[in-house]
Formats: sequence, C-alpha cells, structure tokens
Amino acid sequence: MGKIVHRYVFREIVVPFLFGLSVFTFILLIARLLKLIELVVTRGVPVLNILQLLSYIMPAFLEVTVPMAMLLAILVAFGRLSADSEMVALRSSGLSLYQLIAPVAMVALLATAATAALSVWARPWGNRALKTALFDLARTRASAGIKPQVFNDDFPGLVIYAEIIEATNDRLHHVLISDERDNTQHNTIFAREGAMVSNPATQAVTLRLRDGFIHTTDGRAGAEYQTHFEFYDVNLDLRQMLEGARQRERDPKELTLGQLGRAIAAKRTAGLPVLPELVEYHRKFSIPFACVVFALVAVPLGVQPVRAARSRGFTLSLVMIFAYYVLLSIGQALAEQGLLPAVVGLWLPNAIFGAVGLYLFERTARERTLVQLERMQSALAALRDRLLGRLGAEAAP
Repeated sequence: MGKIVHRYVFREIVVPFLFGLSVFTFILLIARLLKLIELVVTRGVPVLNILQLLSYIMPAFLEVTVPMAMLLAILVAFGRLSADSEMVALRSSGLSLYQLIAPVAMVALLATAATAALSVWARPWGNRALKTALFDLARTRASAGIKPQVFNDDFPGLVIYAEIIEATNDRLHHVLISDERDNTQHNTIFAREGAMVSNPATQAVTLRLRDGFIHTTDGRAGAEYQTHFEFYDVNLDLRQMLEGARQRERDPKELTLGQLGRAIAAKRTAGLPVLPELVEYHRKFSIPFACVVFALVAVPLGVQPVRAARSRGFTLSLVMIFAYYVLLSIGQALAEQGLLPAVVGLWLPNAIFGAVGLYLFERTARERTLVQLERMQSALAALRDRLLGRLGAEAAP
C-alpha cells in the first residue's frame, strides 16, 4: 500500500510543479521579453536571434523558479489532500507523516539536483554565451546600421556618413563623422576610407579611419584647429544598439564551480580580495539547497485543514518566497560589502527556514495544533476581508 500511496502523492505534486514552473518563469521573463521584443521592432533584430538570446538567459531564471515551483507544488498537493479529508484517511490507515515524506523527498532531491546543475553549469554557460552573442549581434548591427549616403546616428554622440560602402568587406570610402561625445569640444572628421575592426577579447568595435584630418572646435579656448592623420580610431559605443537587452554580469557569474575554486585560490595567493568569487561560490550551493528547506516547511503547512487549498497554497508560497529571497538578497548584499562572511550571508535563509521547517514538521507529525500558524492565518484573513471591504466601499456609487 505504501508504494501506491507514494506514487499517488508524487503525481499530485508533479502537476502543480509544472504549472508553477511555467507561471513563475513567465512572470520573471516578462520584463526581459518586452525588451527583447523592442529590439525586434526598433532595431530590426531577427526573431531567431531573439530566441537564441532567450535560451541563454533561461538558466538564470530556472535556477530561481525551480525551488519556487516545488514549494508551490507541495503546498497545493498536501493542501488538497487535507481539504478532501484524504490525509485523515491515510493517517487512519496507519500511515504517519514521516511515511508520506518519501515522495516529497524524491521531488526535493530531483529539484535540488536540477537547480544545482543549472547553478553550477548551465547559468555560467548561459552568461558566457549571452555575452558573446550580444557582442556578435551588436557588431553585426553596427556594420549593417551604417548605410551609404545616409547620416547614421545610431551611436551616442556620433553622426557617421559614408559616400560608398563595400558590401563584401564593410570598407567605407569618403567618410565624414561629427563627434560630439566631448562636451568641451566638437570634432568634425574627414577620411578617405575606413573599416570596421572588432576585438572579441575586449568586446569593442572600432571604426579605423585612414588618410584624413580632424577639424576641432574648442569651446573652452574658443579656438579652431586641424589635425592631419594617417590612421585614426573611433571607438563605437554599442550599448544603445542593444539597450535593455544586455545585463552585464560580473565575471564570477560566468565561471563554473571548478573555475571559481581556481580563481579564489589564485587571488588569495596574489593577496587580492575574493569576496565576489566567494559569494558566487556559496550561492551555487545555497539556492539548490533551498529546495530541501522549502519541502521541509511546505509539508506541515500544506496539511493544515483549510477549505480553499489551492488559493491558500498559492498565497503561502508567495509569502514564503518573498521572505526567503528578501533574506537572501540582504545576506548577499552584506556579504558582498564584507559585513558578513559569505557562508553566513548566503546560508542564513536556509538555516532559518530549515529550523522553522523542523519545528513545524515535528509538531504536525505528532498532530499538535500550530496555534501561531492559526493566529497568523486569522490575521491574514481579517486583513484580506478588510481590504476587500474597503475596495468594495470605494467602488460603490
């Protein structure tokens, strides 16, 4: 009978898990999706490139939404079992809460393993691939964005004009550039020819001009002068071309676990600060472990008797997710500033939720009433009714 019950509970968890994963991931992606869609509309970036960028940022979102979905799934599953009196029937048949924990433990371990894989391998890969893809896309758009016999103003502070552009090698002829990037002076640049030069290592794109002169108007000195050159480089700022799509990541977020360990060892040997690397190192373990502590808290909360199991489960999951990630954000910020050791800042939320989960689980397993939880639920219900009543009164004519 135990195996049948375990399979039944497992199926009850899987469906809301998939639903929660889809909903939470979509919610977190909305802002980024709008910015990516803007690139298609305003910058003419191909849809396939947008889908590629989306695949690179997905691991960072899934790393967060997998624990969130697991918490929601357990709360909803056990809430439904309790609301339909199935939990009472299972306990009457001799099954304790400890015996029902097996399918929950399986889900928690699977979610932990998936989140760990996302954190240790997938997210660093995605960050590196995103950085490279954005540079390649910006470089391509920089070349394609300059049209012959058109004044191009895609780059901040620059207006670029070229009489002829060779399509085969992006070489420009008879180039005119108005450079107003320096507020104290204005440069007008004339060149016989120019070419796009990219540097993937520094992720910079330069317009290298040849055989020309610069007419400078110095606003402070009130003087004008000309400078002749054989070669002159104009660095192009690509940020505006992909504004909003690029979220620059610190280098530690692009490193795998092994690379982080080597970076920490090398910096310590050189006497350099290692706070960013230590914070990222502990983050790769603390977030996956959140699946375990979420399961520990969700089971006793889910089995509490309530009628609206699904709505209560969703509300509780949002409250717990908010509390956990607020604690995590505070701990991470304090650790990055050196006010807390990284291990404390990143693991404190797990320690707090784990302690609360053990306490709730032990009392629920012994079928003791959670007085504090009932009081909290009553207070939340009263607050909800008051807010709904106020909204209804304001809406009434």
